[in-house]
Amino acid sequence: MKTYQHIASLLLRLALATGFLSAVASRLGLWGQQSSGWEKFLQYTAQVNSFAPKKMIPALAVTSTILETLLGILLLLGFKTSLAATGAMMLTCLFAVSMTYSFGLKEPLDYSVFTFSAAAFLLATMPSGKWSIDQYLTK
Repeated sequence: MKTYQHIASLLLRLALATGFLSAVASRLGLWGQQSSGWEKFLQYTAQVNSFAPKKMIPALAVTSTILETLLGILLLLGFKTSLAATGAMMLTCLFAVSMTYSFGLKEPLDYSVFTFSAAAFLLATMPSGKWSIDQYLTK
């Protein structure tokens, strides 16, 4: 793997990880006044999943928060990178499809959700880079 590929892999991991972890931090109030908070996240989850029964919304919100936290940490560390990136691609693809169904195509395009999903897919196809736990485990 060439140096620029190691750098690209690292940057993709960091971008995806920080995207997930920042969103989780916002809904948990860790960004202070800039946080969206849990209640607003529950409202947004209901809007995005307009096709889902109201009783499922809290479970969807908790499940997505757990998955985003786990995937963000795995990507940040570079542990099980291919699996985490595949999970990130599937989660964001589901999110993009749900957004498209509920809001139309403009919203997921404006928030680059398809791009995020494609970046995760690209990372899943790349070998583990130099700066990952995976690299040390494969030696």
